[in-house]
Amino acid sequence: MRTWAGVAVLGLGLVTGCRHGAAAERPLDARAQAREYLAKKQPERALPLLEAEYAGAPEDLELARLLTEAQVKAGHTDAWIAELQRRNAQAERAVNHYMLGLAYFSRASDAGAPAVAAFERAVELKPDEPELHYRLGLARLESEQYAEAVGPLRRAVELAPERAGFRLPLAKALHRTGDAAGAVAALGALVRMSPSPTEVATARALMDQIADPFARFPKAAEPKLEEGLRYLRELDAPHPAIVAFEEILRDYPDLAVVHALMGLAWQRLDDAGRAVEEFKRAIELAPEDGKNHFYLGELYLGRQRPEAARPHLEKAVELNPLQDVAWFRLGDIHLEQRNLKAAGEAFRVLTYLLPDEEAPRGKLALVRQLEGDWAGAERELLHVVDKNPDNVEFTLRLGILFAEQAKQSSRPEERREAAGKAERWLRKVLEAQPENAVASRALQQLKSPRAQ
Repeated sequence: MRTWAGVAVLGLGLVTGCRHGAAAERPLDARAQAREYLAKKQPERALPLLEAEYAGAPEDLELARLLTEAQVKAGHTDAWIAELQRRNAQAERAVNHYMLGLAYFSRASDAGAPAVAAFERAVELKPDEPELHYRLGLARLESEQYAEAVGPLRRAVELAPERAGFRLPLAKALHRTGDAAGAVAALGALVRMSPSPTEVATARALMDQIADPFARFPKAAEPKLEEGLRYLRELDAPHPAIVAFEEILRDYPDLAVVHALMGLAWQRLDDAGRAVEEFKRAIELAPEDGKNHFYLGELYLGRQRPEAARPHLEKAVELNPLQDVAWFRLGDIHLEQRNLKAAGEAFRVLTYLLPDEEAPRGKLALVRQLEGDWAGAERELLHVVDKNPDNVEFTLRLGILFAEQAKQSSRPEERREAAGKAERWLRKVLEAQPENAVASRALQQLKSPRAQ
């Protein structure tokens, strides 16, 4: 079953970047215009543009992929395969085998052995090209040749470590071959890069498979588990939940997830001692499960013990790098301790894991401001205000940011520019909230003679 169609051979996202802003306002070049035709499902209009472009750059793999995509979407797959076979018969080239593999992979009947063979030959002819290794690994992965997929996917990552999308199929292949730690490491590297929302969603789904605490839960204990969960989650009744969980543990004392649930129930009853015991037992029984470390870290934080919480939260994101709250807690701890580099990394990761959430960008903006990176702080705040112009809190923060920059700038021209921006943003706040005392006071201080 081909479950990775969204990141597969003809997908646009892994090879091409998005074109926004000023670039979109200029006339499109031939390649960009062809890409737009493909997005609008007009492959016949894209084909002549791509053919002309490819004729001038016959080793350009992105053009080769776009050209093959256009041929396939225009319904010319059979003819295109025949043409590529003819070209290879005349003079073998890696790019021709690459396009042949793409064409084969586009249809289910040839997505296995024919596609794999074409990509294998492409790799033989051009062994240092990461894209070719990636496509070979992906074709093997989708053919359920998991062990065989690991090598080329790992090689693709080695040759192009900056390509975030390469790590997803590598993680899946490693997971399928039983290397859960390797799969988690690949996902951990992915989230620290600049993954797209689609890549994050795929990574979450895979991480849920890797770290499913109920994967081997005994069937006989499931009714009692459901009873305990209902008491704990729906009825907010931790005492009967504990009774249900204790019954399970009498028969199955080594179920880590039940010990973790017991810990959550004792925590709900404000019995920190017993909760810590249960969380530690869960960690002993399932040391690979990052959620157990997260639970213990959360408990320590609730008891105002950030130094005790930090190593567990760090272990939590190491073992399960898709844990949003763990990243947030870590960022706050680092920020409070003025470890700005670590705090910035935690909140930056969160801006990709939770791209629509405002809080991580607000935190990251604060870190950038404390680092003296005014442009970085402005970028994060503007990201929110551009999407939500009515957000008074972030509008005010922009005003305060520029007021602070004006205050700290030593060069008169920089001071005047920052003061002008501060005044514009602060007046926007006062237009929406005339009684906003913070904005009024900041504007008055900006206008005072000492601020000039």
